[in-house]
Amino acid sequence: MKYLHTMVRVLNVEDSLKFYCEGLGLEEIRRHENEKGRFTLIFLGAPGDTGGELELTYNWDPETYSGGRNFGHLAYRVENIYDTCQRLSDMGVVINRPPHDGHMAFVRSPDGISIELLQLGDHLPTQQPWADMENTGEW
Repeated sequence: MKYLHTMVRVLNVEDSLKFYCEGLGLEEIRRHENEKGRFTLIFLGAPGDTGGELELTYNWDPETYSGGRNFGHLAYRVENIYDTCQRLSDMGVVINRPPHDGHMAFVRSPDGISIELLQLGDHLPTQQPWADMENTGEW
């Protein structure tokens, strides 16, 4: 058995690609547009990781999605949790659970998907201002 991918539905391809590619550092692996089915599939992966992929599904006809957390969350290991959170924060992304401990944080995608970020290796030493940020508890 091999894990293949996680699929999330997105409302805006550009916003989602900015978040996942520019913010988290994923790379687009392939894209498939289906005119008959009126959808686009975009597969993303972490650089150098041949494991599971993230499939962004964009339905061309307007739809409303709710409960982005109803499947849980996506999780990515990052090289520097503080740098990643700062980059996302600079893009206007709310850090729902800041990396107080230098190990874990939660953010939300433009479509309300909960994303867990975990520090590669040992916890990083506490850094300001992350240590002072209050946990919103929304993750």
